[in-house]
Amino acid sequence: MNPVPHDFSPFGLFLAADPVVKAVMIGLALASIACWAVIIEKSFALGRLRREAKALAGASINPGILYEGAADLTSVALRAGLPEWRLGQGVQETDGEFRARLDGAMRKAVLKSVRQAEPGLQILATTGSVAPFVGLFGTVWGIMNSFTGIAASNDTSLAVVAPGIAEALFATAVGLVAAIPAVMAYNRFVGGLTGARQEAMGAASDLALRLSRAPRQQPAE
Repeated sequence: MNPVPHDFSPFGLFLAADPVVKAVMIGLALASIACWAVIIEKSFALGRLRREAKALAGASINPGILYEGAADLTSVALRAGLPEWRLGQGVQETDGEFRARLDGAMRKAVLKSVRQAEPGLQILATTGSVAPFVGLFGTVWGIMNSFTGIAASNDTSLAVVAPGIAEALFATAVGLVAAIPAVMAYNRFVGGLTGARQEAMGAASDLALRLSRAPRQQPAE
């Protein structure tokens, strides 16, 4: 009697796997889905930040551009700097100190706004570092069960050994599929966000310098 052919498709390997290995695969698949959701969201967020940083670099000192509730970097910077500018330069305050006060207020507000794009990167970092080991755990567990079954059947033919080994190794493959995009995306987004943050902070300082030189009210006596 010929043995029933084993299904070596990904879905077939999943269905034939041990319950623990199945749980590992499901967990890795969910982590991968979460990572791709973060990747899509961060791609849009990074593009938006880059556009806003360039707009901030070319912004003019115009309070009229401010809109209630606007969250772009230019509005955020001016909302933080204009109140300080309207207070004017203190009697005991040098030009450099006044400029530093404006610069500090605007850079702090811009940095806070830029950091709002960072949450979610931890998911990519965690998945990228942990997923291969979780998949390896599933592989080791599956191979242990496979060898236990071989010992119990006293049959070491390739037809008996191959399905169990394939199911176990598939867990490692799932772990790598989850980890590799997560690591690549994490490195890309960290580098991109760092560049956007530096550009925005430099643009905020330039805008603060121009604002400090703009005509302003004299301090009260």
